[in-house]
Amino acid sequence: MSEEKQEYNVENAKSQMRKGFLEFPVLLIIGAKPTYAPDILKQLKNANLLVVEGTLYPLLSRLKRSGLVGYEWLESPSGPPRKMYTITLEGKEVLQQLETSWRSLDTSVNTLINHYEKSN
Repeated sequence: MSEEKQEYNVENAKSQMRKGFLEFPVLLIIGAKPTYAPDILKQLKNANLLVVEGTLYPLLSRLKRSGLVGYEWLESPSGPPRKMYTITLEGKEVLQQLETSWRSLDTSVNTLINHYEKSN
């Protein structure tokens, strides 16, 4: 019997890659300075990491439950109070570990890319 060929979904793979590491760039943004969620979205977009609110807010909730970020309600001059997200001490420690891991992973993947490019 022959197996039926299943088409590979590149867009799905790219989406899964982004989701898998999204906590890291979000922690980098919040770690740089206290930030509102819309500003997080804007910074991600400026870095060509297109993320929608429906992805960001559950992620922020998970980070809060994990004790990596906190928030405080701040009055807004042009509307209702808004959540200002801040990184916690534990969040800074995790961010440092993620950065070390990312740098190692980046080096490894770039080594493989260079090997691939030389062979083609």
